[in-house]
Amino acid sequence: MATDPTRPLRYYGGLAVIIFAIAPPLLLSLLLSQDSAPSAVIALLAVGVPINLVAVYHAVRGMAGSVPEAAERRIGIGLGLVAVSGVLMIGGNALLT
Repeated sequence: MATDPTRPLRYYGGLAVIIFAIAPPLLLSLLLSQDSAPSAVIALLAVGVPINLVAVYHAVRGMAGSVPEAAERRIGIGLGLVAVSGVLMIGGNALLT
């Protein structure tokens, strides 16, 4: 049985998705803890956090997948969802302030 040469890349890609999914909500929640923060940031978090949870789910499934093509597709979906939620949360925050 041949080993998959893309397996380490899948692990590192999945870890990158998880890290990039944690950073924007953490930054926005730290911003929200300040008194001068706009209250509309809560709406950005309410929309962005579920998208990030779905992205982490796809990244973990991609990291643990045994079929390389399906695993690559899941990590790609996770990366796309993290990009969308990052633009939504960070870009929305930039528009609000």
